[in-house]
Amino acid sequence: MISMKEDIKISRIISTGYLARATMAILLLSLGYTIGLLSSSSSPSRPPNTQLLLHVQSDANPNNCTTLKPDNPPPTPPDLLRFNTKCSEPIPEDQIYRTILDNLWDGVSPYSGFPSPATAEHLLPLSSKPRGWGSTTPVFQDLISAVRPQTIIELGTFLGASALHMAQLTRNISLPSTLILCIDDFRSWPGARRYLHRDLPVPHHADALLLHQFMLAVQNANETHRVLPFPFSTNSALAALCTWGVYGDLIEVDAGHDFHSAWADINMAWAVLRPGGVLFGHDYFTKADNMGVRRAVTLFAKVNGLRVRPHGQHWVLSPKPQLQPQTSR
Repeated sequence: MISMKEDIKISRIISTGYLARATMAILLLSLGYTIGLLSSSSSPSRPPNTQLLLHVQSDANPNNCTTLKPDNPPPTPPDLLRFNTKCSEPIPEDQIYRTILDNLWDGVSPYSGFPSPATAEHLLPLSSKPRGWGSTTPVFQDLISAVRPQTIIELGTFLGASALHMAQLTRNISLPSTLILCIDDFRSWPGARRYLHRDLPVPHHADALLLHQFMLAVQNANETHRVLPFPFSTNSALAALCTWGVYGDLIEVDAGHDFHSAWADINMAWAVLRPGGVLFGHDYFTKADNMGVRRAVTLFAKVNGLRVRPHGQHWVLSPKPQLQPQTSR
């Protein structure tokens, strides 16, 4: 039997062993921490990435959140602002109609013999008012009365509601010979018949037939002599007008509704706008402006030092400046 004295001795030995092991563990932890600290302080620090530095701009209203902006934003690539602005010398306005016929249809009116029996059977009965959006708003009468255009160019015609409305307005102010060029690919957009099946004919052999439906409406309005379809993309059509020297006194932009399409259309249309003419368009205050129409208009006006005047759902740019005569030195 172990005596009490031996029991105390054993307890002291055990306690001493635990204490030694604990002390050793603490020493090892301290040594590892010291080595890590020394190695961290001795390694060179990385220089800051200046491209990622941000500064805080505080709004004048202290309740507003601060806005973070890069110190040095990348410059705008020049190609985004570069469009052809030098077109051919303008041809006389009384030659525009013939120029379009000669270049597009070998000198023959597209309404000649229209519609053929094979085409007529696929078209919808004429509506008293073709489908459109904002096609008869006051902006048309205001601008036509102010500009009194001899040539109107429309980008985005669809079924011709606004084109025929402008034709009627020009008649009302004794301008029955005003030419209206309707630029559109006349295919609408993918899936349009799902929502507009009452307004759009059934496609035939992959042909959307919007061009023929539009031409039927023009024919019914007795305007075939001055409302001409230009069935190409806005980009290729405007480039052709620029090459041929065809300019408009009033140009409406109502084709693509995304920023890039609207941006290209506005820039290219401005090139074929006569000095003193007016460029305007739709979707400034509609759901489509969220896609970029308003941003494109605002940017174009800012770059070119122009004013933008809202007119209902439409936007109107200040008239194109007159060319300054070159003074001889």
